Amino acid sequence: MAGVKRIVISEFMDLPAVESLRGEFEVDYAPALVDDRTGLLRRIATAHALIVRNRTQVDREVLAAAPHLRAIGRLGVGLDNIDVAACEAAGIAVFPATGANSLAVAEYVVATAMMLLRGAYLSSVEVAAGAWPRARLSQGRETAGRTLGLVGFGGIGRTTAKLAQAVGMQVLASDPVLAPDAPVGAAAGAARRELDALLAEVDVLSLHVPLTASTRGLVDAARLARMKPDAILINTSRGGVVDEAALADALRAGRLGGAALDVFEDEPLAAGSALAGAPNLILTPHIGGVTRESNERVSALIALRLGAFLNA
Repeated sequence: MAGVKRIVISEFMDLPAVESLRGEFEVDYAPALVDDRTGLLRRIATAHALIVRNRTQVDREVLAAAPHLRAIGRLGVGLDNIDVAACEAAGIAVFPATGANSLAVAEYVVATAMMLLRGAYLSSVEVAAGAWPRARLSQGRETAGRTLGLVGFGGIGRTTAKLAQAVGMQVLASDPVLAPDAPVGAAAGAARRELDALLAEVDVLSLHVPLTASTRGLVDAARLARMKPDAILINTSRGGVVDEAALADALRAGRLGGAALDVFEDEPLAAGSALAGAPNLILTPHIGGVTRESNERVSALIALRLGAFLNA
């Protein structure tokens, strides 16, 4: 296949999208490479493009091992696992799958908020064992009329706002990236708030920010203390945005009504972490944006964009 450009894929990708790339390029589809750093460094030596999800660390060592690399496709939107500055310096294009998984994340947020507000869906073990906690579980709250606060109001935040409004929620938004007079919030029916003011008002807080120096530890013990004692926290952005130990303490002390974490400071989450055994807590393994449908959309979008770039 002399002259044919080569693509390495180091994490799982929807197979029809992989096959569409194979029609034009030499494709090395090896999703186990994410856990084989030595193998990754060896196999990208002749690669023109690399496709990753969130676990493959595309750092200076990887870039140095791939002298022919021209493009990186990210099967998702977060770029904290990619040294974007180093890519720019090397003239390597980075393509995130912006917008392709927004609906999956929005559905996760709204469904999880409804579960935690109602408080009735974690009782299966009790009921199956013969208990009948009807009185306790009759104190759940309806979603309609509750206030959702969104920290980060990009594409995912706006999709989440629309879905939440459809079930009767009021929406507030805080986003330091947007100018105060930006029309986005008003157009989406979301009122703007500064972060600390937003925290005190909301019944559900949902995080949609990238992990940067300014957002690391954004929701710490002090900010958790600003929230209502029965409020819900949902994080589908990046684990480092939330102080996990402080969150666990707040849940155990009854200073927070519940939480759902799809992302963690260290992934996979270690057994025996500070979160283990915390009440009213839902933990999922970084799948908020991953469904059958979103995987198809994300994979197809990256295959299309990367193919067009390599053929240009």
